[in-house]
Amino acid sequence: MTDTTARSTAWQTALTMLQEVEPPSIPQGAHVMTVVIEYPPGDPGAPPHRHSGPAFGYVVSGEMVFELEGEPPRLLKAGEAFWEPGGDVIHYQDGNNRSDVPVRFTVTMLCAPDQEMFVLVPADELEQRKDRRAKG
Repeated sequence: MTDTTARSTAWQTALTMLQEVEPPSIPQGAHVMTVVIEYPPGDPGAPPHRHSGPAFGYVVSGEMVFELEGEPPRLLKAGEAFWEPGGDVIHYQDGNNRSDVPVRFTVTMLCAPDQEMFVLVPADELEQRKDRRAKG
């Protein structure tokens, strides 16, 4: 039996809130995956895409340029969190902002049932929706 009188109290101050959001409804049968993504120095990242459900991320090291449809691009540095609603929203950028170090980030994605988690957006759709892209 463990003596609980000697237990540390570090747990009481160990939590740091990174972000808090109200995601869209999570459909019955959805599943969750957590991935680590690492792009080499200067890499532009994934082409414009969308996710079937919301995604929550955290930059572990380096700097990422993050751009969602309707929002101007923003720079995220190590220790910063991000999220996207998924569904119809286009994720334009997630590339490495630095030419000297890799960027590494984690993403936890909630996948809609029977749908791909990552879908590239075709060029013709990007052209049709160009008015929805914020100036940055």
